[in-house]
Amino acid sequence: MRPSFLAFRELSFARGRFVLMGAVVALVAVLMVLLSGLSVGLVNDGVSGLQRLPVTSFAFQQDVEKSSAFSRSVVGTEVAKRWAAQPGVADAAPFGNTLVNGRSSDGVEVDLALFGIERGSFLEPDVSAGVPLSSDGQVVLAQSADTEGIALGDTIVLEPSGQQLKVVGYLDGQHTFGHVDIGYVTLRSWQQAKAGLGDGEPLPERVLNEATAVAVRAEAGADPDLAAGDKAAGTTSLTLEDSYGASPGYTAETSTLQLIQVFLYLISALVVGAFFTVLTIQRRGEIAVLRALGASKRYLLMESLLQSVVLLVGSAAAGIAAGLGLGALISGTEMPFALEAGPIAAATGLLLVLGVAGAGVAVLRITRVEPLAALGGNR
Repeated sequence: MRPSFLAFRELSFARGRFVLMGAVVALVAVLMVLLSGLSVGLVNDGVSGLQRLPVTSFAFQQDVEKSSAFSRSVVGTEVAKRWAAQPGVADAAPFGNTLVNGRSSDGVEVDLALFGIERGSFLEPDVSAGVPLSSDGQVVLAQSADTEGIALGDTIVLEPSGQQLKVVGYLDGQHTFGHVDIGYVTLRSWQQAKAGLGDGEPLPERVLNEATAVAVRAEAGADPDLAAGDKAAGTTSLTLEDSYGASPGYTAETSTLQLIQVFLYLISALVVGAFFTVLTIQRRGEIAVLRALGASKRYLLMESLLQSVVLLVGSAAAGIAAGLGLGALISGTEMPFALEAGPIAAATGLLLVLGVAGAGVAVLRITRVEPLAALGGNR
């Protein structure tokens, strides 16, 4: 007798129970898709600007608090030369980072994460519209600023200093840091904004030599010794990926969502396992009859596991389709949400594996069913 015979026959006969269970799994799959999209969206909204930088590591102030390095670190611009001389390093350049707010010449309020760079350095971004930075007092914005009412040629006045930045270009795609759009400015303009000085106010000599960190780009295929470089330059280095944790709110947001996802997977495994445990208990008599007729334990286990796989795959597919539909609607809103195939596929695989594992633990009860006892032969 083929395992699929009893498995599909029972799925058809007790379809009410299986549809109810399938609905629960489908809802878990919907939540899984939505949480996956929210996780990716929050990461993109928090560190997409860092992800697009052509760097392999950042060298921050020595012994800086790593969770807030971008807001606390101050290094001298001359440190870049020390890092550029390290083995395996292709280039190094000063990098400035600070959050500001201001108002455009048309009265549009704007929050920006200013990235200060040296003109002509490897950090200078390609523009999709307008022109690259050519002098102080200019800014290249993320493309999303265009949809918010800030056009090329507009002037942004930073508050409360009154510093003016003329919009000369836009970047292609999403460029955000700490959920704020990025604006690229010259290092001198960044130093002025960081010091809170208005146009025409002289910059102190100390400020002229300051940056947030040194951006380091390794040679192709090379793996520079960051510890040795830090010892030579008097800095504390973080790889590009590790520096994401220094973005405002990044660690707290991602940790919270990961914890929610873990509990969601555990709940899924427990719910599926509980369902098949109850189903196995209810089928105890039928299982005993099959065992008495010569059905092997292996046959019964395969039949029960096949039911769980069919239930999980069908329900998960329906839930993922519904989740993708809801996600497409959410993607058009201001909520940080992005659907990517990789995270969804990984989450789906984990959901199926844990669900089958939960069902497998439950159906192991079949191996302990004694036909004579189950049929009441001991009475």
